[in-house]
Amino acid sequence: MAFQQTCGLPVCKATLCFLFSLFVLGEGQYKGFRKFIGVQDTRKGDAFEEQWFIQKLDHFNGADSRVWKQRYFVNEAFYKPGGPVFLMIGGEGPANPAWMQSGTWLTYAEKLGALCLMLEHRFYGESHPTVDLSTDSLRFLSSRQALADLAHFRTMMGESKGLSNRKWVAFGGSYPGSLAAWFRLKYPHLVHASVATSAPVHATINFPEYLEVVWRSLASENAECPLLVKKASDTLMERLKDLTTYNNITEDFKLCSKLQIQTEMDSAYFLETLAGNFMDVVQYNEDNRGFEGAMGTNITIKVLCNVMGDTSLGDPYARYAAVARLMLKTFSIGCLDASFSNNLGVMTNTSWDGPAANGGRQWVYQTCTEFGFYQSTDSPNQPFTGFPLPYHVKQCADYYNVSAEQLADAVAQTNEYYGSYDIKSTRIVFPNGSIDPWHALGITQDITADLPAVFITGTAHCANMYPARSQDLLQLTLARDHIFLLLQQWLKQ
Repeated sequence: MAFQQTCGLPVCKATLCFLFSLFVLGEGQYKGFRKFIGVQDTRKGDAFEEQWFIQKLDHFNGADSRVWKQRYFVNEAFYKPGGPVFLMIGGEGPANPAWMQSGTWLTYAEKLGALCLMLEHRFYGESHPTVDLSTDSLRFLSSRQALADLAHFRTMMGESKGLSNRKWVAFGGSYPGSLAAWFRLKYPHLVHASVATSAPVHATINFPEYLEVVWRSLASENAECPLLVKKASDTLMERLKDLTTYNNITEDFKLCSKLQIQTEMDSAYFLETLAGNFMDVVQYNEDNRGFEGAMGTNITIKVLCNVMGDTSLGDPYARYAAVARLMLKTFSIGCLDASFSNNLGVMTNTSWDGPAANGGRQWVYQTCTEFGFYQSTDSPNQPFTGFPLPYHVKQCADYYNVSAEQLADAVAQTNEYYGSYDIKSTRIVFPNGSIDPWHALGITQDITADLPAVFITGTAHCANMYPARSQDLLQLTLARDHIFLLLQQWLKQ
């Protein structure tokens, strides 16, 4: 969540998929779908030119005639007359043209003679519907407006390109995976089938299950690993109560300035930032993400657990600090900015040139006004401590003046509108990976024969969407093949 666009729900603030969305936020954390901190720009010299579509600002107000330009990309290399149209849905970050050259969907397109389109999500990347990112402007940012964008784009492209009678298939991973499912649900006359990968279809304010899956994923590598992480986290929490330890903590974790803990928000932000090192790695463990410019893909659960088990580094706390330094080195970051006040300044900057404009400010707004998804430490069955639900909820008020009551109402409305786990539709497949913490909010068992789940043991976020490689697990290869057979079958209907 995560490409720079296609697959990535950001994990907490430090950190999905844009379509899979790859976004970059300062040092790297968003709330919601987790993203790795380092992303290279793969757009330079790209063979696929960006194109622009005139889009409506507000689809639900007939009196508002304002429009804006939405970015999209086209790959016609595999299209055969009469073939289907594949639409990759953009998500919470810039649309990455690398997906027009690589990815499982292109393998399917070549076999099925499909035309491939990718539409960037409003308010992300270069698709700017408004002059700024003020809270007043962000009222036009929602999944409902995004789905209406897709519907209008599909309708007008169908008419202008003679594709109205072609069968359209929607693809997306992470949040865009949810959009792919909901596009088929809400606009069944426009989209014939959907592949909704790693899609969290259930909105929830509190999402402690995320860290429960992190525990299980670490334990799948080494049963002691999450216990050591928990011991280290508990030790750090105790040391935060003693001001005399702050100089050492600052040095241990290579902080950019001396640690200052004046409020519970300061403490929670610091602890969540460090936990994010593990959350990121687990979410994208061994995903084949290099082609989209992702960095640090060599850091896996195995690597982290090896560090946590290395007694030569000292006690579990010292090993936890070693992990933090390893991540800084991997992403060529000189020091860790763990200041909540600095983060507040970043997240309340409303300029398109601001440090959180690549997706951070926008995505957290969507969590506060639609989804929640807050990865709290409220469960005892997870390895971290110190960032409970109130910490996450307060940020909605701090950043956007959204109250806890408004957040609760918004999340309830989202489930009421889309149906949560109880989706009533046909021809949607829901792939999920067992390592991916987001599977806890997804469809992991068949709803009906026409709403099948593909649960892939041992894989992480959006794994089936990434290009195949020789070391892929057999079950991942079989999952990709199964999804292709479903598409082949559905396109005959």
